[in-house]
Order: sequence, then structure tokens, then C-alpha cells
Amino acid sequence: MQQQGYRAPSQSRDQRELDVVKNEFLTFRLGAESYGIEILKVQEIRGYEAPTTIANAPPFIKGVINLRGVIVPILDLRVKFRLPDSKYDEFTVVIILNVASRVVGVVVDSVSDVVSLSVDEVRAAPEFASTTFDTRYITGLANVEEGMLIMLDIEKLLTGSDMALVDSVMQ
Repeated sequence: MQQQGYRAPSQSRDQRELDVVKNEFLTFRLGAESYGIEILKVQEIRGYEAPTTIANAPPFIKGVINLRGVIVPILDLRVKFRLPDSKYDEFTVVIILNVASRVVGVVVDSVSDVVSLSVDEVRAAPEFASTTFDTRYITGLANVEEGMLIMLDIEKLLTGSDMALVDSVMQ
């Protein structure tokens, strides 16, 4: 006999809680803008130390450091994004990342915070009909207390032709 008026819930409580799972992002500053990258890609954050320069390297490759026996290429995101030159000071940091099975460091002006965002809180990035700059690595935009946060897919940013350049310089 079928019960009248009973309707099974469409989702269990556990499933509803999974739908609002938040991902954590490390936020950092480059000039006046704030950026976010997945915290799971971050190995550590270090104070800036001048890397050993590599002859004939592209300008965004600042050089290499020895991190506990591992030679790590250091890339300056300010140069990569064609932002005005920055002075390296006590706030300048290097974010050591694990990207595409390799360790790489990126220089940023400062690290801000770790924020938790749900999928609903990140809006799609606008599409630009431009061949002058590549925006494939911008995954979206999020509003946070400090303003707009530009979400980066660090793997897309640091793979492909740029990493081939890093590899060629490292050999």
C-alpha cells in the first residue's frame, strides 16, 4: 500500500552539505590587485631572497634558489603580467608551488590571507576578444571584503611555453 502525501527528499542532508563545500585559496597582491590560487598547490611561503640569475633567461625568470637540495626556478608574476616594476622589500615573498609535478617559486608583492569560497561565490571571468594578452589562466572573479579577487589557475599559468622556457634555462 502506497502512502499518500509522502515525498522522499531529493537529496540527503550529507549531499546538501557537500554542495556548499568551500575550497580554500591563498590570496596575494600584485600592485593594486588581489589574486587567489588553490591552497593545495602551495608548498610553502618564504621571504624573498635574491635568486642566482641564469644567463639569457627571459625577464620573468628571476633565477634559481636551492631549497633544501632542490633547485627551484623563481618566476616574477609582476613581470609575467607586465605590471610596473616593483621594489623588493620586507613584504615581498616567494610562494613555492607544486605545479605539474615540479616545484617552482613565484614572486609576489605580499601574501594576504587564506579565504574559503564555494563554487557559487566565484563568477566567470569576462571573455576578452583580444590576441594581445592571454586570459585562459583566469578562472573567475570573487567578491571578498577587501574587494575583487582574481582567481588564477596556476597550472595553466605556469605550464606550456613558459615552463618549456624554464626547462630550457634550467638545462
